[in-house]
Amino acid sequence: MMDPRSTHLVELVDEAGAGLGSSTVEAAHQAPGQLHRAFSVVLVDPGGRLLLQQRAQVKSRFPLRWANACCGHPAPGEDVISAATKRLGEELGIDPVTLTEVGVYRYFAEDPATGRVEYEYDHVLLGSVGADVPVRPDPQEVAAVRWVELDEVRAELREHPRAYAPWLGGVVDALPPVLSSEDAAERSGGR
Repeated sequence: MMDPRSTHLVELVDEAGAGLGSSTVEAAHQAPGQLHRAFSVVLVDPGGRLLLQQRAQVKSRFPLRWANACCGHPAPGEDVISAATKRLGEELGIDPVTLTEVGVYRYFAEDPATGRVEYEYDHVLLGSVGADVPVRPDPQEVAAVRWVELDEVRAELREHPRAYAPWLGGVVDALPPVLSSEDAAERSGGR
């Protein structure tokens, strides 16, 4: 059965992010792919840990791989932060969080398991949450969640890249330097 979200429209863009039109999610992710607007949300707790999600097995691209807290596509003309806030609620059951864009990451990746592609102009969004934020994942979207130190994520990406979504490295690289483990230790009173 086709995921009903596959018929939703995404905004096609040029390499600078200017809008060019629209396509369905399904068509945009068929080889050779169509460059389109997307977002990747990174949530950080007071200790500087990142919330990772393992994508559900039913995902059409990179199922069961670990990724950032949430990803998605704004509809053509939709505000990226509004779309991301809504998606956080849908995927993780997280109440609205203040998100800030920290960069843009453009990437292309082919999923050998499904034959689909990711060709995205990805807005990287950062939000801070309390250590006790309730996370209620939708099992159709998320297989598991875990909190991980940024340095550990970077090491795991180097050692076991196939366990992670191919965009996670670029998303992590877009994060501000203030999220280093040394700064996190200082914020939490360590050192």
